[in-house]
Amino acid sequence: MFDKLIKNGKQIDGSKIEIAISAGKIAKVDTTITDEAKEVIDLKDDYYISAGWIDDHVHCYQKMKLYYDFPDEIGVKKGVTTVIDAGTTGAENINDFYQLAEAAKTNVYALLNISKWGIVEQDELADLTKVQEDLVHQALMELPEFIVGIKARMSKTVVGENGITPLELAKKIQADNHDLPLMVHIGSAPPELQEVLTVMSKGDVLTHCFNGKPNGILDQTTQEIKSFVWDAYRKDIIFDIGHGTDSFNFNVAEKAFAAGMKAHSISTDIYVRNRENGPVFDLATTLEKLRVVGYSWEEIIEKITVAPAKNFNLNNKGKIAVDYDADLTIFEIIPADKELIDSNGFTRMAIEQIKPHQTIIGGVLYDN
Repeated sequence: MFDKLIKNGKQIDGSKIEIAISAGKIAKVDTTITDEAKEVIDLKDDYYISAGWIDDHVHCYQKMKLYYDFPDEIGVKKGVTTVIDAGTTGAENINDFYQLAEAAKTNVYALLNISKWGIVEQDELADLTKVQEDLVHQALMELPEFIVGIKARMSKTVVGENGITPLELAKKIQADNHDLPLMVHIGSAPPELQEVLTVMSKGDVLTHCFNGKPNGILDQTTQEIKSFVWDAYRKDIIFDIGHGTDSFNFNVAEKAFAAGMKAHSISTDIYVRNRENGPVFDLATTLEKLRVVGYSWEEIIEKITVAPAKNFNLNNKGKIAVDYDADLTIFEIIPADKELIDSNGFTRMAIEQIKPHQTIIGGVLYDN
């Protein structure tokens, strides 16, 4: 007998699916399951179900002052089963973050900031003495299941006069640690985007890919994607949304989409201020923005399940498959008008809304 049986669900492509869960794992998947279960959840063909949504760029270490939030406020309550904190903490405070994260219902992982205290101040990479490789190694050894990669923020306000050097240090740390995933934040120059992309390698994650800044992917004069950005895209650097307060622009996303350049993963860069006051609010709202840009719902769901799980080696997440973690998001898509605003104040009107209904994490059901 299974612990839970989800009946009469549908996948995003409309196909019928039923899922059995035992001991926090997916035990059986089929179009129809007749086995008995202790609890039956009947979706009555009204709701979609997908692998649990993964937001691979958030800030949820609540003890910080600049960028912080609480994992369950941006996770389980919003239909998100897994969040990856993108470098809020460094080697000196990652253990404290881990202890707090363990108490959350939401699955929480972390990217370790190469600066040892993380984002305590805006310019955490302006002082290179804060980048200590031995401390990074130690943290990785102590928390190998929690830390799923490293983070370097490469924009003028962060690096000060250090230019590309912090990224070069991050690449050395990466190479010395079996090429663990690296996420790179981009913003205002220096360093120039071309220089950043030249140092990055296949599989590295470029977050804030559709920001509207002059140092972004779009040439402000020609309104075309810069040629060197295409070079990076074609060498399989991963382009991640990382919406944030100041890093998603409708025009840039639309120009890229029209040219055939799509983001590989969708994330929010959410923290308490842009959750409560916008323009982010939650992952679902970010998904609606990509839908307005032109992405299909099928590829949107792939970019918050399969893609981030692969990019950060979350090997038991991101798919509805036997022996995978029973992390699932139950949601609906309804016809309804909604004004959406990007990071620069530009608006678009959505005609569909995606609404999480229930969230299952490790086999435990939560209402949204």
